[in-house]
Amino acid sequence: MITRRAFIAGTVAVAACKKTPEQKGAPREGDLPQLTYAETQKAMPMSILGKTGARVSRIGLGGFHLGKPEEAEAIRIVRTAIDRGVTFMDNSWDYNEGKSEERMGKALRDGYRQKAFVMTKIDGRTKDSAMGQLEQSLKRLQTDVIDLVQIHEVIRMSDPGAVFAPGGAIEALAQAKKAGKIRFIGFTGHKDPAIHLAMLKAADDHGFQFDTIMFPMNVFDAHFKSFEKEVLPVALSKGLGVMSMKPICSGDALRSKTVSAVECLQYALHLPSHVVITGCDSMGVLEQAINTTVHFQPMTQEQVADILGRTKDAAHAGEFERFKTSDVFDSTEHHKSWLSSAKI
Repeated sequence: MITRRAFIAGTVAVAACKKTPEQKGAPREGDLPQLTYAETQKAMPMSILGKTGARVSRIGLGGFHLGKPEEAEAIRIVRTAIDRGVTFMDNSWDYNEGKSEERMGKALRDGYRQKAFVMTKIDGRTKDSAMGQLEQSLKRLQTDVIDLVQIHEVIRMSDPGAVFAPGGAIEALAQAKKAGKIRFIGFTGHKDPAIHLAMLKAADDHGFQFDTIMFPMNVFDAHFKSFEKEVLPVALSKGLGVMSMKPICSGDALRSKTVSAVECLQYALHLPSHVVITGCDSMGVLEQAINTTVHFQPMTQEQVADILGRTKDAAHAGEFERFKTSDVFDSTEHHKSWLSSAKI
């Protein structure tokens, strides 16, 4: 079995960070030194995305938040991230009714597409809906090939059966991969580890191999319906490219008053995923994410114990992981037509 230490040593190029005796340990929020563009790009930690073999940045730019600022600012955020060494771009067919993909497509003009690993997600569970959504995503992203397409929101126990049924979404994605429209196939979800495991079993039962997998991992997940404990070991054993999401619990972690945003990112980076997806709706948030990543060093056992000790009581009922305990973040529950239609 691969150990956390071996994983980090073997796949992540951690940037060197000189520290005084008073600065030993992980940097705290507010005292991260600023680097120039050239320094940050050179320092950005990279990893190999599992069996895909793709080399990607350890942090990925979340696509949903690109719909929050004005379009020009969203484009600036994407291009600045790439200029600073962030290569992994996250998105989804349904984010902000397609606006997130459209903005990213504009940002990836002028040579930026060649510098990025582009991922998006589709909601369709049928072959026709999945193919229709994929074609729209290709057009919005202004590219002939999407590096990674993932089945979005696998959050129901019925989803694996629907995806792998005759005429299901897997047929569309497999066909698109064969045609060269996409390079890799994966799936995402945020509800329950058991559903992810059921999806992996369905793939095995149908002789299909996913390339990647995406799920939440954060300081609260470690205590409640834990993807870190139940899904991560299985995913790594299969050689899947692992993307973690919701490191700050869509902002809810800060309401707990037990951890800072930087501590949340540090904990997520400490875990043996390949990419940590985080949303950035402003230049300030982007700078915080980049600085935390380039100065990251693996946490000690004492640091991990401290942060998990502080979050244990707050985590027990999922109050700060509402994506697990409510339908607030379940876009396909609020728009069930997206499961079988290519219309937003």
